[in-house]
Amino acid sequence: MPEVVRYARGAVTAPDRAQDARTQVRVAVDGVGRANVETGVPVLDHLLELLARYASLDLALEVAPGDAEEEVRAAGRAFGDALAAPLRADGVRGHGSAVVPSAEALAHVVLEVASEPLLVSNVDLSGARLGGMATDVVASFLHELVEGASLTLHVRLIDGSDTQHVLEAIFKALGVALAQACRPRRPKEEHA
Repeated sequence: MPEVVRYARGAVTAPDRAQDARTQVRVAVDGVGRANVETGVPVLDHLLELLARYASLDLALEVAPGDAEEEVRAAGRAFGDALAAPLRADGVRGHGSAVVPSAEALAHVVLEVASEPLLVSNVDLSGARLGGMATDVVASFLHELVEGASLTLHVRLIDGSDTQHVLEAIFKALGVALAQACRPRRPKEEHA
């Protein structure tokens, strides 16, 4: 079983569970935005690389080849599991919010650690296709992320029509919100 290296300001390796044995993840929330992502789904790899860059976290995520939808779910759950401890470490904020553009698209993402995971979104991309895949697989990824990290996550698309730009805006905003959530509280926030 992989061990947790350090919480909050360090690297975390997700626990190895029997059903996730084909997934490896390592997250350093105090990183510089490096990503080595191999989910088997190139579109998701690109989006997670953007997320890591905007969150300034280092991410290594590998999913053994298989069914694309299963790969997406496994990646989301593993990433969420790896973020659970840093998001709850002593002295961190545990919440974040960001509004970020990608070309004509503008997304707002708000998150908070929670005892009951919840994903709320006004984004419906079920009819769209990107890179040969139905983009509702992104909704599957976000759902698994929320379950693994135990978050309340609100995703709002403010504007945007190009599917790729919409997804990029969402993942960029998610990255910024995660960076805020893992950031240590400032002294004046300690009493809030």
